[in-house]
Amino acid sequence: MNKSFFKVTILVIITVSLCSCSTYLIPVDNLRAQFAGIDSASFVNVFVRGPVGERYHYLANPLRTINCFDKKNNPAELINSPSIEMRITTRENKKTIFYFDRIFVSESFVYGVQSRFITSLTKKIPLRDIKKIEIQDGKKNFKYTAH
Repeated sequence: MNKSFFKVTILVIITVSLCSCSTYLIPVDNLRAQFAGIDSASFVNVFVRGPVGERYHYLANPLRTINCFDKKNNPAELINSPSIEMRITTRENKKTIFYFDRIFVSESFVYGVQSRFITSLTKKIPLRDIKKIEIQDGKKNFKYTAH
């Protein structure tokens, strides 16, 4: 390969890295408060189109907006969508990624789905074990549709 191709490739990688998704934080008490009054009967049917046109149908939490904080601790609000990802870090530094529209929060646990393709891949994490909750739009081009 020639040097100019290599330089362009490096430039593209750096540009993509600098323009990456913004990450927001949600304190555990804030997450619990946003899900107050929501139980499994509150979930709604949604239809989702994936990046290559595939279609999914599942039950999602009814939150339309997500209250969170940017890295400077300023309040922020994100629109809930199928591409929003939530990364939980436990006190043991184990990380788990959920799709935000597929999570549910009880008094003691956060429950979530970890895969669009293997919907049985679920996990529950005790709220008391959570050190940090990060949220970002993964830009994976999943969109809600009418059907």
